[in-house]
Amino acid sequence: MSATILKIINSPFYGMSRRISEIKQAVMMLGINTINALVTSTLLKQSYKGAYCISMERFWDDAQDLANAMTFIGNNIKNELPIDMLYTVGLFEDCGIPLLAGKYDDYKNLLIKANEENTNSIALEEAAYRTNHAILGYFIATSWHLPKDICQIILQHHDVNGLYHAGDHKTQLAFAALKAAENMVEVAKRYKLSADWPTFEAPVLDVLGLSEDDYGDILDEYSEMYSSI
Repeated sequence: MSATILKIINSPFYGMSRRISEIKQAVMMLGINTINALVTSTLLKQSYKGAYCISMERFWDDAQDLANAMTFIGNNIKNELPIDMLYTVGLFEDCGIPLLAGKYDDYKNLLIKANEENTNSIALEEAAYRTNHAILGYFIATSWHLPKDICQIILQHHDVNGLYHAGDHKTQLAFAALKAAENMVEVAKRYKLSADWPTFEAPVLDVLGLSEDDYGDILDEYSEMYSSI
């Protein structure tokens, strides 16, 4: 567990000025809340076992990239962003997807269809299974006693109204950072905008206090860092 935590915080996305070699150092520099969030996220990730119709390696690679992008945003904006929340929100935004992939053999085809149509999979999941990965992710997060604000973001992460009506400013900032990070990862990895970005762009930039040029600069820096790793 210590090795995993140290590997995470020594990644370029955390922007540490020097390498951290001991958990004690990590706690002193990042705070106990951030370390606790990293430990919880790692344990939750390790709890997923069984057979799935999707590649779990790819799933966790994407989740890790999103968590790293969230951290990158936090280290670049540094206004009121709740740094201790960012990694957990990024890693477990889509934690309900493996439940569907483990139960339904045709779920991979549904994800392929959503990707081809460049839309999120919520409506397709509702039509096929009468539930969706956001609802399932919410129940997973609550069963692990994650903070209520994180659970709420997971539940509403495809709903722009959820951003407008987030419980408090801290939650709203984390929600906005999540959608900005989603788009950054999609651009860096697949050279296209995320499916939700056209709907979320204006309110996300407003909440984060960024202009289009400001966000473009952050996106370019992230993409450059991502391609170099």
